[in-house]
Amino acid sequence: MSSPFPGMDPYLEGDMWQEFHERLANQISVQLLPQLAPKYVALLAKRYVVHRPAIGIFSPPSDRIVYPDVHVVAERAPAYQTAPGATAATLELTSPMLEQVPVLSVEVRDVAERRLVTIVEILSPVNKRGAGAQEYLDRRIELMQTATHLLEIDLLTVGYRIALEGDLPPAPYYIYLSRMERRPRTEIWAIRLQDKLPRVPVPLLRPDPDVVLDMQAAVDACFALVGYERLLDYRADPPGALSAADRAWVRERLAAHAKE
Repeated sequence: MSSPFPGMDPYLEGDMWQEFHERLANQISVQLLPQLAPKYVALLAKRYVVHRPAIGIFSPPSDRIVYPDVHVVAERAPAYQTAPGATAATLELTSPMLEQVPVLSVEVRDVAERRLVTIVEILSPVNKRGAGAQEYLDRRIELMQTATHLLEIDLLTVGYRIALEGDLPPAPYYIYLSRMERRPRTEIWAIRLQDKLPRVPVPLLRPDPDVVLDMQAAVDACFALVGYERLLDYRADPPGALSAADRAWVRERLAAHAKE
């Protein structure tokens, strides 16, 4: 079994995203390592980001990125006693809690000096919305001032897009490559839902040639390992912000897949 979609599975943009995000970063590293040896290495780098809940009451410290943790827990007896004569509350709801969310990237470094050569960023909901988007923009601006190539993978339909001069062609997914020696120019892959994910270059230090990252192979490897098709609810409407035409295509694709 595998995903019923030829490229990116839009149903991953939901409850399974965090798990898939980390799995994808690992598969990208696994795919690149044999191509990079012995001169370079692809390492996983983890940082923690905070998404600020939009309740307008307080602001978490700006050096953290906050994520609202809303979940259902089993009801248990309260550890307090209501004061005699007090009026009972109308209802009881859950407050949004702040949780540090891990975000993985892949760092290509040269073995001799451990220099950061290329960073592969997989965009996540926490760095495409609210304070997290600003944090990512600041990080991106800092990277653009260095001699580091930046490959950004955006497989999410919601949230802010990378800010560039000019209009992006309409598509649900994008990959961006900013080569250090060609800045401020950025190469862009606009990816339709109906197409396989592309094979994109990963630049190294001159005069070494690029290596190739097969994004479809990386996503397929995640499905083969975990079996996401058993966990995703294909009976529901796809999450995210797909166009009406793409949503109609999703329904047609799932109906055809059910008959196979």
